[in-house]
Amino acid sequence: MLALSKNGVYKTTALSLVERDFNGTTRGAAEKKEVLGIIVGLVLLMFLAYRGMSIIWIAPLCAGIVALTGGLDLLQAYTVDYMTGFVGFVQAWFPVFMLGAIFGKVMDDSGAARSVAHWITAKIGTRRSILAVVLGCAVLTYGGVSLFVVVFAMYPLAVALFREANLSRKLIPGAIALGSFTFTMTALPGSPQIQNLIPMKYYGTTPTAAPIMGTAAASIMLVFGMLWMIRSERKRTAAGEVYIELKDHIQEVDIAALPHPLISCLPLVTVILLLNLFDLNIIVALAAGILLAIALTWSRLKHKIKTLNDGAAGSVLAIINTSAAVGFGAVVRAVPGFQTLSDMVLGLPGNPLISQAVAVNVLAGATGSASGGMGIALEALGAEYMRLAISTGIPPEAFHRVASIASGGLDTLPHNGAVLTLLAVTAMTHKDSYQDIFMVGCVIPILAVSVAMALAGIGLV
Repeated sequence: MLALSKNGVYKTTALSLVERDFNGTTRGAAEKKEVLGIIVGLVLLMFLAYRGMSIIWIAPLCAGIVALTGGLDLLQAYTVDYMTGFVGFVQAWFPVFMLGAIFGKVMDDSGAARSVAHWITAKIGTRRSILAVVLGCAVLTYGGVSLFVVVFAMYPLAVALFREANLSRKLIPGAIALGSFTFTMTALPGSPQIQNLIPMKYYGTTPTAAPIMGTAAASIMLVFGMLWMIRSERKRTAAGEVYIELKDHIQEVDIAALPHPLISCLPLVTVILLLNLFDLNIIVALAAGILLAIALTWSRLKHKIKTLNDGAAGSVLAIINTSAAVGFGAVVRAVPGFQTLSDMVLGLPGNPLISQAVAVNVLAGATGSASGGMGIALEALGAEYMRLAISTGIPPEAFHRVASIASGGLDTLPHNGAVLTLLAVTAMTHKDSYQDIFMVGCVIPILAVSVAMALAGIGLV
């Protein structure tokens, strides 16, 4: 409190100092509790996801812990904060998820995806089986086919190549992961994958943002990923590991029944050109790709309505999973202690691109989802990073590319949904093949984002 002195000047009394110290100490303790609650919520989310629990219910559960420790009303935190983040992401991205899933399903059911993949693998040959699988996956992914469809489309072709080359089937997951989960998903400019599109909302950028950074990072992922896979191949071969046929013989691909590869390529090329060359919205590009794919393979789509239904249904789970993660992030952002955590992240020494890369990578690992982790980070800190882009002179395009590449690092931890699907489809276990997946999908992309940030630091964007 203030007391009036004899000369008419207000002065601070001892009591006011005690009160101020008490209030500051109390608030400091509350902040620590709130930050601890956020950390506990994140760790629990990661643990439960790793144990195979669905993020649809564990995200609101962990958000409840964050809300309670952060002093929020639990009901309001769920019905307002959580659902606002959840619904907001659905509103912004559902058309892209739905059309992308339908496009992939049409390409799959018509045989067009396998036609393109077979053409590429046939041209490269069995002597370079791993490279053939990687490039086949890359073309499909860069053409807009969803990662899960690529796994199913490429696996039979990979089996045929590895059988002929007498290579261990344990190498197949790593090869598919390198071609699908890395450079075409996050780094290569112009990719229609959702991981390259989400940052556009926050930075006002385009899919081709930061072409130098993106191309350099993509090259590192491809080159170092191939070097690792070649090393792994030689190591397994030296140990006497060869191709072993599955008990349930995989269904051979009837090459004669597939559409012509040039016709099959047209929908993929259409999506890329409309999105980048003609600068059209991704929704328009995907819709055009779907219509063209249906028109070109009309007679091969035996159950047209079922294909559309299955594609649309498949998109629901994907966007619900990501939206659940974003809803968790919305509750984290609503806790007063989030400002303390934000200051810690934003206060990391050096370029602000570093703090963004760390935030996106850690959250992608926590959620087991590249798009989910990026959604949490950018929903919470995107506006601040945009402000930093303006104040520091770092182009928003650099923030876009770093966020995209960083999302494809720690997301490839063992509990990632795409990793689990890949291992299930290829009939492998984590013990059999996860080391390759971890190196090409996690370690090397983290190296790549470091190089991308270094390029941004010297003005090469």
